[in-house]
Amino acid sequence: MTPEQLIELNRVAAVGVSNDGKHVIYKTSTFDVKTNTRSSKIFSVAVQGGAVKLLDEAGKLVNDKNVSPDGKWKLLPKEVKVQNVSGTDHYTDVPNSNVFIYDQLNYRHWDTWEDGSYSHIFLQSATDTLDSGIDLMEGKPFDCPQKPFGGDEDYIWSPDSKKVLYVTKKLAGTEYAVSTNSDIYEYTIATKQTSNLTENNKGYDTHPAFSSKGTLAWLQMEREGYESDKNDIIVRLPEGDVNLTKDWDGTVYGFIWSEDGSKIYYNAPVGGTVHVFQIDVPVDKKNRSAPKQISEGQFDVNGIIGQSSENLIVYRRDMNHATEIYNLNIQTGAMKQLSEANNDIYKDIKMSKIEKRMVKTTDGKDMVTWVIYPPDFDPTKKYPTLLYCQGGPQGALSQFYSFRWNFQLMAANGYIVVAPNRRGMPGFGVEWNEQISKDYGGQNMKDYLSAIDAIAKEPYVDTNRLGCVGASYGGYSVFYLASRHDGRFQSFISHDGIFNWRSMYGTTEELFFVNWDLGGPYWDKENTAAQRSYTDFNPINFVDQWDTPILIIQGGKDFRVPIGQGLEAFQAAQLQGIKSRLLYFPEENHWVLSAQNSLVWQREFYKWLEETVKHVEIKSGK
Repeated sequence: MTPEQLIELNRVAAVGVSNDGKHVIYKTSTFDVKTNTRSSKIFSVAVQGGAVKLLDEAGKLVNDKNVSPDGKWKLLPKEVKVQNVSGTDHYTDVPNSNVFIYDQLNYRHWDTWEDGSYSHIFLQSATDTLDSGIDLMEGKPFDCPQKPFGGDEDYIWSPDSKKVLYVTKKLAGTEYAVSTNSDIYEYTIATKQTSNLTENNKGYDTHPAFSSKGTLAWLQMEREGYESDKNDIIVRLPEGDVNLTKDWDGTVYGFIWSEDGSKIYYNAPVGGTVHVFQIDVPVDKKNRSAPKQISEGQFDVNGIIGQSSENLIVYRRDMNHATEIYNLNIQTGAMKQLSEANNDIYKDIKMSKIEKRMVKTTDGKDMVTWVIYPPDFDPTKKYPTLLYCQGGPQGALSQFYSFRWNFQLMAANGYIVVAPNRRGMPGFGVEWNEQISKDYGGQNMKDYLSAIDAIAKEPYVDTNRLGCVGASYGGYSVFYLASRHDGRFQSFISHDGIFNWRSMYGTTEELFFVNWDLGGPYWDKENTAAQRSYTDFNPINFVDQWDTPILIIQGGKDFRVPIGQGLEAFQAAQLQGIKSRLLYFPEENHWVLSAQNSLVWQREFYKWLEETVKHVEIKSGK
């Protein structure tokens, strides 16, 4: 595997199961590095597999979800100017001014400054060709689809075409920035009235879906302000709402109804992988059943597309293979690959051995740790080794396939990769997942070191050539471990990592995140948990103990972990005479999305490791 091959891999996305239930319609998109553009194609394949057919378009093969079931109405999402924000909004005599004026928070989100426009859903006649209709958001400063990542899953039709359900967070300004309280709203066409279906729940309510029998289900997090709370499936029965997964010690990623409406299929992290479960939908509150796992294996089922008779159509991936579409037999768990977007590329690439190891933590727990070995691994040789620190922080370190932090590519460059499922990751029970909140520099940091120390005992690990890498919370982990690794590592790489919790709290946009995970603002001197975060767990407080080369990567449009974090860290390293480099992407956000920028990222990543790990055996960067 090379960086060029990784970037040019086809990326697969389903359009859906065809209306007759016999075919899967999907598209592939490919980056062209030379032109820095993306192109796509649409294909059809039988749900039982077979020849893949190139289509001109999806056409009528898959229903348009924006059109009502009876065909009389359609939904149209569009941007609506709601608030005056710019200088020209307020003062028409200064048309060349360039200024934003804000009176409250939520002035920017993810990678975009608030300009007073919001995403709204409009209802109009299916025969209306004009860009008009009824604004279901009533001209208010609320978003549906929700920003920044919401899509058409945020609004649906009722089976009888009489109602529209949509998801939004009807909060604005500072209230929006500190809350996760999204709700599901129901708009009745005949009365033009809107009601809140989830008013009593103060956390996230998302992904509403009706069964073939007309029963409503959705995903729900209970606690307001906790974005990584246990995600449960709620079903609305005549006698009241039922939490199907309340007693199941896990968190749900996504779900679909069975064709007959008697079951729900969902995918969820479990034991360092992501798999499919089924659970019966009770006829009343009393008769609930436990979930049953359908798929098993060392791979992720990272999405459920739909059902076709006895089969589910799903996405599947592992650390050696990008996402493809598979047929999953509900009864047997057997799987068959349907899309083959990258088979021709992979047949010429040597694969890595992926090993699941159990590492004992400092508090006596068993921790799943993935170890990825270079192709043609020879246990009689010694290899440079990387500790990978996962972001999130509550993000599953499963059998994922990243187009940036790609373990297959790291291994192909001659590195063993150690990827521990430290505290704070889903798939090992709610307690394991929640332990990290307000303990960012605590047990989970010990978990990282337990993993690298355990694998470093192997004779094929060169302990004089160890690196530590990560992004986001993983980037924070790198900054934190750089001052307390006791000489283990010869190099660090931090991408969009948190370096200074005070300035992070002062500039990040989703304040509910730092309020929950840190404990609150830095000025709350009476809050013991918060003060511990800003003192004991703040990398800037220990930067004088840095002594190891470090590469710092920062996106200019990253408003989640803003630009000052990377610049502060680079400046501190430089002024202390530590070998360091800044890789700055002015137009990238928390990720790297441009094909050519991604290629530069990969080249600089491995260039740095070549300089500081692979061929250098030094302990100090000064």
